[in-house]
Amino acid sequence: MAKLYFRYGPMNSGKSRQLISVFYNYKERGMQTYIMKPSIDTKGDDKIVPRNSETMMVDHLITKEDNLFELIKNQNKKISCILIDEAQFLEEHHVDELTDVVDYLNIPVICYGLLKDFTSHLFVGSKRLVETANSIEEIKTVCSCGNKATEVIRYVNGIATDKGKQIVIDGANEEITYDSLCRFCKKKILKKGD
Repeated sequence: MAKLYFRYGPMNSGKSRQLISVFYNYKERGMQTYIMKPSIDTKGDDKIVPRNSETMMVDHLITKEDNLFELIKNQNKKISCILIDEAQFLEEHHVDELTDVVDYLNIPVICYGLLKDFTSHLFVGSKRLVETANSIEEIKTVCSCGNKATEVIRYVNGIATDKGKQIVIDGANEEITYDSLCRFCKKKILKKGD
């Protein structure tokens, strides 16, 4: 029986590298995967771009209007596994459609993404995945202090902030970067900014 997996972790925890590793595991066994990511993730355009690793072309960029069940059902090839990067950017209906892929097409779906945004609130896609996934796994990384990193912080032009739109991939006139850290260090950094 196929399952819907949600593997989450903060920035720099190796989620995309794990996706690529799973792709190669299937490939070595002569099995086809189908790789997707939401089109809102413009980093790398139609590629998965892990830090310090090779890039991987995606088979499909997911738009808000896509019906993922219909998309997968109408493929003209046998798919052994669906791999999705940046799953936090999925819409609720996408996640529900992925449950149909698992339940009716019997194809496992492995989603990788962030759980929370830089304000410590769940992303829509992540929330729905937590509600519906058969398996939820945390991918861990460490804060610079040595504790487990569970939070993400946003820097705008080098200044830490907890204000702004939930999703900002690339700043038009600003340098936007993110870092992973523990809750205490995040509070300490944001308090310094006051």
